[in-house]
Amino acid sequence: MIRNENNKVLGFLIFPGFPMACLTSAIEPLRAANEIIGRKVFSWTVVGETNSRVTSSANVGFDPDVALSDVENLDFLFLLSGPMGNFENPKASNGQLRWLARRGIKIGGFSGGVFPLVRSGLMDKHKCSVHWCYEAAFKTEFPDIEATDNVITIDRSRYTASGSTAVFDLMLKLIDEELGAETMTEVACWFQHPFVRGEDVSQKIPAFKTSGTDDMLPSSVNDAIKMFAEHIEDPIHIADVASAVAVSPRQLERSFKRATGQSPSAYYRTMRMNAARQLVMYSNDTMTEIAIAVGYASSTPLMRHYRQAFGMSPLQERTKINMFRVEGNSAIPST
Repeated sequence: MIRNENNKVLGFLIFPGFPMACLTSAIEPLRAANEIIGRKVFSWTVVGETNSRVTSSANVGFDPDVALSDVENLDFLFLLSGPMGNFENPKASNGQLRWLARRGIKIGGFSGGVFPLVRSGLMDKHKCSVHWCYEAAFKTEFPDIEATDNVITIDRSRYTASGSTAVFDLMLKLIDEELGAETMTEVACWFQHPFVRGEDVSQKIPAFKTSGTDDMLPSSVNDAIKMFAEHIEDPIHIADVASAVAVSPRQLERSFKRATGQSPSAYYRTMRMNAARQLVMYSNDTMTEIAIAVGYASSTPLMRHYRQAFGMSPLQERTKINMFRVEGNSAIPST
């Protein structure tokens, strides 16, 4: 791979079932920046573990430009994957990633790509952005890694972005650093990107069974939901939550009903069921392990509540989702 010393070269390492939107969200703003200034400041290459074709989550095939073992002369290497993404030859490929990092290449992951990135050992003592729909699965598999809900996290030479729009924001940041705010703004306007989000911006998370997001809820409700999220494995009493957010249990009940149409306890159970669903879809944990992870003493009540929430048992859901995986190695949904 030949490069001009004035160029920034980015590699995108794609795994089977990778989110294609993340790849296009990375490449398109870089292409636009090159066109706007009239010279090639950014170059990119698509990397595979081998030279074999890789199929995205959208069932579109990509032929890598280079195999991971032949990568050189990069400034950045980003992993694109679903949460179940793994190398076919983990010993050799993870070793190659670590070797590239030692050479000074900045390494990162987009969306579910943080999962194989952490499995490589390169995120030890680093924090990373994790998409909200993968949070429970991530924290269960990697309890010692600090996961943030920011759209972008840059921790020294590790760059992570939670989803495809966050990838676009990260590329705008790189454009700003190389070419300045004027070019960055023009690139954003080319794509009618509404605003540029930095590292201190949290992800938008849907408020369950409403048309809004959690940051649009009343403060007492939003604060209660944050407490619920911190107590998925060890459920907390609603009365204790009400006390912590400085309202009475009755006031909290009324506020939840007005804002979400649900009681606090029903909303809390929905959060726990959604966490359980992540583990069903994105882990190989047993039903007993999943039950314990979301605050149940056994799998029996979990199975009952799961069926009430999603219309099927966890085992039926896992069987169904596996029918849609690409070569057994993608994740639904891909963000």
